Amino acid sequence: MDETAPTFQHVVIGPNGQDGWLTLPRPARALVLFAHGSGSTRHSVRNRSVARTLHGEGFGTLLFDLLEPQEAADRAKVFDIRLLTQRLVDAIRWIDRRPALASLPWALFGSCTGAAAALSAAAAQPFRVYAVVSRGGRTDLAGEALQRIKAPTLLIVGALDTEVLQLNRQAMLQLPALKELVIVPGATHLFAEPGAMAQVAEHAARWLSLQLPAVTVGGLHA
Repeated sequence: MDETAPTFQHVVIGPNGQDGWLTLPRPARALVLFAHGSGSTRHSVRNRSVARTLHGEGFGTLLFDLLEPQEAADRAKVFDIRLLTQRLVDAIRWIDRRPALASLPWALFGSCTGAAAALSAAAAQPFRVYAVVSRGGRTDLAGEALQRIKAPTLLIVGALDTEVLQLNRQAMLQLPALKELVIVPGATHLFAEPGAMAQVAEHAARWLSLQLPAVTVGGLHA
């Protein structure tokens, strides 16, 4: 048995019982919560790819379903940022009740509508969120919350995702804290082009390594 391999656990989060996957390297330096977008789930191939890169850099990850299956089929709920933010806050509270996890600094990684929820949650938890990464984020849906974010924020957008790129440029003008906009050449909204998601993962790992404090925790006892 490889004692250095990341530990993996299926978890159930919050009052609505959202399914999640918790993975912690040994030791773990931080925990990154993923907020999937457009009704996606913890099975998201793209976010799982990013998570694997983060594991290699010593970051733990929590991928969980913001919406129940029947909710994900309802487009109104997919774009209900208040609901998505509340589910993310529920996950934060779940973490805070578990000493092995609460002792870790943590960050948020959001995609599309999930990025709006991540940004809103960061504004609501200004002294708990150490960093935020947005991939193809609908930053406009975060509204005035952008102006209250204290955490260093990285916005990653595909160069060919022109509408979302414009929204993220506008968000850069509103974010008061440390911020950076990375434009991935030749990439569209889903970063499906060869090598595009690898660039997303590399930029996310770089940002989190720079912004998160150096704290390590051993095994998984959630």
